[in-house]
Amino acid sequence: MWGKTAFWLLIILFILFYPMLVSIYVTLPLFIGFAGYLMLQGIEGKGWRYVLFPLLYLLNLEINLSLPMLLTLLAVLIYSMFFYPAVLFLKRCRVCVALISVLAIDLLYFGLILGYDFIFDTRSIEVNSLLLYSLTMDLIAAVLL
Repeated sequence: MWGKTAFWLLIILFILFYPMLVSIYVTLPLFIGFAGYLMLQGIEGKGWRYVLFPLLYLLNLEINLSLPMLLTLLAVLIYSMFFYPAVLFLKRCRVCVALISVLAIDLLYFGLILGYDFIFDTRSIEVNSLLLYSLTMDLIAAVLL
């Protein structure tokens, strides 16, 4: 009883406080693709927690980093509608599906945010080696799942 409660409490604390830490310590990875992949797992039927918790995490991340609202959700939805069915032929290799999904969601999000910056003449993110580090940590988290 207490073990399960403590686990969900840690998940909720992570959702609430990790985006704040990312805004302070810029070397922490964003886990956008990983959260998007968990959301896809929830949509496939793993449970409502797999949809709700990543959604809250992504919204909290966007608010704390002053990123365009709901752009991460748009990236996940575009991926799930157009690309995810084509990746499902690798169903037996769960790690391959996770890696391809996380990589595609991250690249799609970065493409969308660069397009947003171009259209509205803003600078939401700066493309540098920290984004590559964040992508690498995202992929490692997908493998460990």
